Amino acid sequence: MTQDNRNPGPSPFDSPNPHRLYRNPRNGYVAGVCAGIADYFGIQPFLIRLAMVVGVFVFSVPVLIAYVIAALALPSRPERLYRSQEDEEFWRTVTIKPDRSLAGLAQRFRDVEKRIVGLEAYVASKEYELNRAFRDLEKR
Repeated sequence: MTQDNRNPGPSPFDSPNPHRLYRNPRNGYVAGVCAGIADYFGIQPFLIRLAMVVGVFVFSVPVLIAYVIAALALPSRPERLYRSQEDEEFWRTVTIKPDRSLAGLAQRFRDVEKRIVGLEAYVASKEYELNRAFRDLEKR
């Protein structure tokens, strides 16, 4: 049996974060580069387009070359990039403000730990044994 090396599968270094820089041709005018940059940073595409126009007047050749390279190099944005609105907000926060998302996850873990401690205390208490005895009496 030979192993197919053409498609080795996902790399262990691949990130599960779908929030990447894409072209967004559905919301763009030429190739969707400005719309994709605006979508990545979470700002209005008008601001990126305005910066692009100003850049073309000030540095016309480098800006146009960078635009063409970005249009050729950036993949097009997939139709369903995120599973839900909550998923999109989470991954945007991870990308743009990782310290805030880390603090949010730490708070969630603290809340879960408090619940587990409370559950352990209840299960190890005499009250749990008494409630279980009452349930057993009700079943009879």
